[in-house]
Amino acid sequence: MRETAYAKINLALHVRARRDDGYHELETLFAFVDQGDVLTTSAAKRDEVAVAGEFGTALTDPFDNIVAKALGKLPRSNGLRITLEKNLPVAAGLGGGSADAGAIFRIVRQMHGLPDDWQDRAAALGADVPACVESLTCIGRGTGTELETIESDLTGTSVLLVNPRIPLSTGPVFQAWDGKDRGSMPQGTASLIAKQGRNDLEAPAISRCPEIATVLESLNGTDAFLSRMSGSGATCFALYRSHDAMREAAEKLAFHHPDWWQMAGKLR
Repeated sequence: MRETAYAKINLALHVRARRDDGYHELETLFAFVDQGDVLTTSAAKRDEVAVAGEFGTALTDPFDNIVAKALGKLPRSNGLRITLEKNLPVAAGLGGGSADAGAIFRIVRQMHGLPDDWQDRAAALGADVPACVESLTCIGRGTGTELETIESDLTGTSVLLVNPRIPLSTGPVFQAWDGKDRGSMPQGTASLIAKQGRNDLEAPAISRCPEIATVLESLNGTDAFLSRMSGSGATCFALYRSHDAMREAAEKLAFHHPDWWQMAGKLR
């Protein structure tokens, strides 16, 4: 069995307030690209996880592997041998680890079904994991785990992901946020929320990683109708009216910035 761990992007991300538990109250519009990491699965006597791919060497701690943790959260009658092809950069604002965990939940669901409390088990692995299980456009509130499905008018939209190959941890970005509540996320269609929304972590992320501003400037210089940073960075995305416009932008950026990472796809 092969399962894609779809890259997550935040079309909008509004940070509202700091909670009593130390986390931040969020309003976000999750969307997912039809590309990402790839998990290959086969039956085994016990759970085994192997990692390959361009960014596989970044996952060196077997005790901090979210794929193994996700397997441990789900009761089954047999083990699974998982090979993770790590195509998404780590600490990049794409929910890569959460997407991998979400893919494990889908694999187990197909093979064995999921327990009734699977949402709680997913949330225990990370705030983005519940959204990554279905990997469809949805609104997230609270810490991002309170989900509301939304019919997306952006499905099929061409998207280009660009990362300057600089890892950026979430904690320092939140620490750099100025704490100002700039208002709630707009209501309406996915495209309206995306256009009228914002990413409140963009400025603090740029203060930690100035190269993000260069990526956004480059994307804004293409024929994109929307470009924004995803999550806490450093990956940025751009949306295009056509595949040809996206491909032209990808070629332009590859020529001027051959060291940047790119991934092209469509929104699910």
